[in-house]
Amino acid sequence: MSDYKAPLRDMRFVLNEVFEVPRLWTQLPSLAEVVDEETAAAILEEAGKISAGSIAPLRRSGDEQGCSWDNGAVNVPDGFVAAYQAFADGGWVGVGGDPQYGGMGMPKTIAAQVEEMVTSANLSFGTYPMLTAGACLSLNAHASEALKERFLPNMYAGVWSGSMCLTEAHAGTDLGLIRTRAEPQADGSYKISGSKIFISGGEHDLTENIIHLVLARLPDAPAGPKGISLFLVPKVLVNDDGSLGERNSLSCGSIEHKMGIKASATCVMNFDGATGWIVDAPNKGLAAMFTMMNYERLGVGIQGLAQGERSYQSAVAYARDRLQSRAPTGAQHKDKAADPIIVHPDVRRMLLTMKALNEGGRAFSSYVALQLDTAKYSEDAPTRQRANELVTLLTPIAKAFLTDMALETTVHGQMIFGGHGYVREWGQEQLVRDVRITQIYEGTNGIQALDLAGRKIVGSSGALYRLFAAEVRHFTANASADLGEFTQQLNAAVDTLDELTSWLLDRAMNDPNEIGAASVEYLQVFGYTAYAYMWALMAKAAQGKQTEDDFYASKLGTARFYFARLLPRIHSLSASVMAGSDSLYLLDAAQF
Repeated sequence: MSDYKAPLRDMRFVLNEVFEVPRLWTQLPSLAEVVDEETAAAILEEAGKISAGSIAPLRRSGDEQGCSWDNGAVNVPDGFVAAYQAFADGGWVGVGGDPQYGGMGMPKTIAAQVEEMVTSANLSFGTYPMLTAGACLSLNAHASEALKERFLPNMYAGVWSGSMCLTEAHAGTDLGLIRTRAEPQADGSYKISGSKIFISGGEHDLTENIIHLVLARLPDAPAGPKGISLFLVPKVLVNDDGSLGERNSLSCGSIEHKMGIKASATCVMNFDGATGWIVDAPNKGLAAMFTMMNYERLGVGIQGLAQGERSYQSAVAYARDRLQSRAPTGAQHKDKAADPIIVHPDVRRMLLTMKALNEGGRAFSSYVALQLDTAKYSEDAPTRQRANELVTLLTPIAKAFLTDMALETTVHGQMIFGGHGYVREWGQEQLVRDVRITQIYEGTNGIQALDLAGRKIVGSSGALYRLFAAEVRHFTANASADLGEFTQQLNAAVDTLDELTSWLLDRAMNDPNEIGAASVEYLQVFGYTAYAYMWALMAKAAQGKQTEDDFYASKLGTARFYFARLLPRIHSLSASVMAGSDSLYLLDAAQF
């Protein structure tokens, strides 16, 4: 098993050379005061060190030991508490948090890189601070000043952690069906009663308190999703002076035994008249929760990317060392019994696919993070609106496409190891198991595709799509002639996506089944096209520098591979979309 090494050079390339993020920071006064290129580089360097040195060594042992449940108490694997304490002491839980309450105040473009490093090192470990950061985001945007002052400082400090309590046994994606109740009390608090399942980090021994954000219904709430409110429910009640009081009336009924992320506690949480406080206004719970969803869904996409990066690092090291047969063109290492497997075409195909998808994914996740920063910090209203609309459009793609590509990437890494990839010793099989959850939680990828096709494309009559397409067209129209090998193919891909979008808009008017029938393949075509845009931007940044540094030569070579071997996948996917929904309904339910 190879050691993890943070891809800092590539992160700096994406931030500084492709998107020129430091220049943007100087134009946003609230960011110019807290971050510049040197500060960002130092933060990423230190995050890489703690990820590789303290968190990565616990990945395999944490998987083998897993979390344990005993009469409501949950213990994380050996070493996790000490590593989490070191992580919290470094301020990493609050890296993107509001400085007014003790956060570091870094933009999402920086926090996204930190998230990748932490979850590359150890996905199970990374779920805990990610959930806390998401809960803080929602509280900071929607909670009262009193709640923010009482809870955010200790959450940013990592002394307390957070969880999101949405799902119930009978209500997964359809949150309008939830039954958890909230009864108002004379003192302004509420009594929360109900049961939630699949609650990541719902109980553990990493922190002295856990702050649950719970979706529930008030007695007079309207039916469906419009009747959902959000409540802050601490595991341990907090006294007026900020000290911890008595245990709240909630408990962990059990933990799940899972395929992967075994060191992340996935809990059944029971609320038995637990004391809580409303976040925002009554019946506005989904709005408050979805404030964090754009960040969290991008974060899950980054989790997938992170597993792909870890898989690639191990696979390329193995491919350089493993001797097997001779190159098709003859012996490359005549002094050895065989050549390293990196000489073989199929191994190179898998490695280049991994590299192209990882680096394209890193650029795309950073691009979406940049839109989040622009929407949050820009002082120009039209600029904020445009960034918000791009985030709305691209969030389901970031979550679903990044994680779909991550499964492909981790499987390629496992295959390069052959039989060694199937046994636990080398760590590749754990990556395949761990990454699978990223396609499922925070809304399955099928739901993300339906969100994209139904709400974002059809729901906006194509307006959100045209915003993105216009940006790509502007880039290709103004690109230099020496980028023609990339821009011509990128234009053709956008032409295909234009055609698919028009087809979807037209067919959806008469047959609602067409949206769901087309959605997954449509999202995939969009994802490959978005990555093509990222690769064209990266090729532009690397052009003319390839003789100076192998890094840039590698970028251009990988870009050419992406356009030659991966982007053409859009043609078969497009054919599937345009096949329509009829074939999906040829069988009665009994015929399956």
